[in-house]
Amino acid sequence: MRRLALLLAASAILLGLASDPAVAARHAAAAASRSLDGALALGMSQAGRASGGYVEDLSTGATLYANRSRVGRLPASVEKLYTTSTALLRFGPVATLSTQVLATGGLQGSTFVGTLYLRGGGDPTFGSAGFVRTEYGVGATVQQLVANLVKATGMDAFQGSVVADESMLDSLRGTPATGYGPSIDVEGELSALAFNRGWADAYGYVYYKHPAVEAGQQLVAALKAAGVHVPDTTRTRAGDTPSGAAPLAAVLSPRMAKLVSLTNTPSDNFFAETLIKDLGAKFGDAGTTAAGAGVVRSTIAEKFGLHPRFNDGSGLSRYDRTSPFDVVSLLRQQANNPEFVGSLAVAGRTGTLKHELRRTFARGRCRGKTGTLTDASNLAGYCHARDGHTLAFAFLMNKINPDYAHPIQNRMVVAVARYDG
Repeated sequence: MRRLALLLAASAILLGLASDPAVAARHAAAAASRSLDGALALGMSQAGRASGGYVEDLSTGATLYANRSRVGRLPASVEKLYTTSTALLRFGPVATLSTQVLATGGLQGSTFVGTLYLRGGGDPTFGSAGFVRTEYGVGATVQQLVANLVKATGMDAFQGSVVADESMLDSLRGTPATGYGPSIDVEGELSALAFNRGWADAYGYVYYKHPAVEAGQQLVAALKAAGVHVPDTTRTRAGDTPSGAAPLAAVLSPRMAKLVSLTNTPSDNFFAETLIKDLGAKFGDAGTTAAGAGVVRSTIAEKFGLHPRFNDGSGLSRYDRTSPFDVVSLLRQQANNPEFVGSLAVAGRTGTLKHELRRTFARGRCRGKTGTLTDASNLAGYCHARDGHTLAFAFLMNKINPDYAHPIQNRMVVAVARYDG
């Protein structure tokens, strides 16, 4: 009888504990943590030892998962998170980039006689109306620039020459990863005055030898299309704008917040590499990749206390290194920046994640930045978890086939989204 009484008493205590909401919540949280840890540990073991991960509950500050989280890895395009964060901080989300027409000379009746200077402002969207509409949906077009020019001057004819000025940035067409030469990996020709990304075909496999001169020639063609009489012998050349040239018209890029979105959502290398040169020109000592990288490096250190290693804007360079812990630290500090968060691809819906996680619990709940090289596959971002908390995660996988890595990452992200702590 005494033994039976003790068993009944113990059962009563256990039942009492189970009915205590606080105790039940602690048990549920522990079970959820074990479930998440198990799922992520399995994925990381499948990825191999050249990989690492980190997950943090931003609602509580708790670390939910850490595996080799402070070891630097090749970030690939996750690098763009640093570039775009710096662009938003330094330029500001409403800033725009201007492509201008300046001139020496003047009107003689309704004919403008003199030299027109087309000066690039490092706007990666500048191009033809059809190209801009198809590729970006919004951007600065040569047709709008000409419309503004005709409206400002009243000209109906032009006699003179056109000078294409790309001097705001250097004339190196590539990045450190491409030996600074043009490459399809950069997805365009880097220039302060690239027209249609410098593409000479519709697919980005052929580039113009002189992208700025092509932009100048497109200005002439747009003038003709707008009804301005321009002699067929009109000369276009590259050169600098003299200090005494008068500004006549300009066309503005989308706001910086939109440029950042056009960089991160589709993971656009050309936009990222142009923006890093723009940062160097505006806030560093030159419009170069190196100067821009210096601006990003100092900004990330000063504003976020982080010290990743990089020498480009897109993550193509194999010199770049960052850790999952650093990436999540950036995500935590940017979580209340709507322009930054909104620039990330949405799982199963947009950008580089449009065709990933489509029929999973993570669809629409998670946003992220992918990063892919031939032997690296990374994914970092935010998930609105089942328990209502916002979780930040970074899974950096190196020395791995991306085709093998993507399903592993997808399963890991689903586990993060399902977390119910």
